[in-house]
Amino acid sequence: MDKLILDVDKLEAAASKLRAMAHPMRIAIIELLQDGKTMNVTEIYEELNLEQAAASHHLNVLKSKKVVTSHRDGKKIFYSLRNDTLTEIIHCINKCNALD
Repeated sequence: MDKLILDVDKLEAAASKLRAMAHPMRIAIIELLQDGKTMNVTEIYEELNLEQAAASHHLNVLKSKKVVTSHRDGKKIFYSLRNDTLTEIIHCINKCNALD
């Protein structure tokens, strides 16, 4: 049997993304942005019933770990997922929880 070769840098990057996602509000933000949806911070905090500062904090964490991307349109900044594959991880976790 061939020996498994692990790329430590890739594993650390994956773990970093998972740590960033490991918060209920960040999971909720990711779910809001699934399927290519784009929202600004106001839409996000109103939808999740959060304070604006809390929503901005969570978005900054997700952006710093390259989970979400942003673009400015006038005075508003719009956020979207960098990769919809991340929502598959959340769906998988939800399926596992349903089996408990």
